[in-house]
Amino acid sequence: MPSLSLRINLDPDGRIGPGKVELLEQIAAFGSISAAARGMEMSYKHAWDLVEDMNRVFGKPLVAAQTGGRKGGGAQLTSVGLAVVSRFRAIERAASAAAATHMEALQAEIDAG
Repeated sequence: MPSLSLRINLDPDGRIGPGKVELLEQIAAFGSISAAARGMEMSYKHAWDLVEDMNRVFGKPLVAAQTGGRKGGGAQLTSVGLAVVSRFRAIERAASAAAATHMEALQAEIDAG
């Protein structure tokens, strides 16, 4: 069955898609940017660059990070970060539901050979 992948172009010059949203979800789950990066098999620098890009696009932090030390660092999503994940997943579900009939028709074309 075909699947739908959603990428949203944000005004004026940003984008958010499944990779960035998964990164936010992993940060929320692990409480750490580095652990999220490891889980997604990307470098810490790349993960941090993606977080910084999202912060820039939205004009406010999506992730609140605490620097390491004796007690260790950590990260958690801000209310904006949680809202972005929730809204993206809701848009994704709505788009998939709206496209379901057309996706089935595409698969039928493939199956008909």
